[in-house]
Amino acid sequence: MKGTYLITPDNWFTAPDGKQYKAAWGEVVIIDDTFLGIKTNRNSSNWFAKIGTDENHIIIAGCQIHYAIKCSRPANIDVEDYLTANEHGKIDYTRPSHIWIAE
Repeated sequence: MKGTYLITPDNWFTAPDGKQYKAAWGEVVIIDDTFLGIKTNRNSSNWFAKIGTDENHIIIAGCQIHYAIKCSRPANIDVEDYLTANEHGKIDYTRPSHIWIAE
């Protein structure tokens, strides 16, 4: 796996900017489990994905990666979304993107 990917893990995460995101995009490097200085056992992930640069990145355990989409930089703009509620019907609104851009 080499190149820029949009990675969607199983859960939300907090990025280096302190905000919560549902996906991360950036240069991906697969690393083994010894980067923390310990060897994991069979009950843990034995590989990890580093997303971003050496100065600005996150590391996601391989077992937490749900999707990996090879792509160029996604548009990180406000996106249209909606809510549904019985008493109000459909409510349209705009929200910030849930993609952390690791550059």
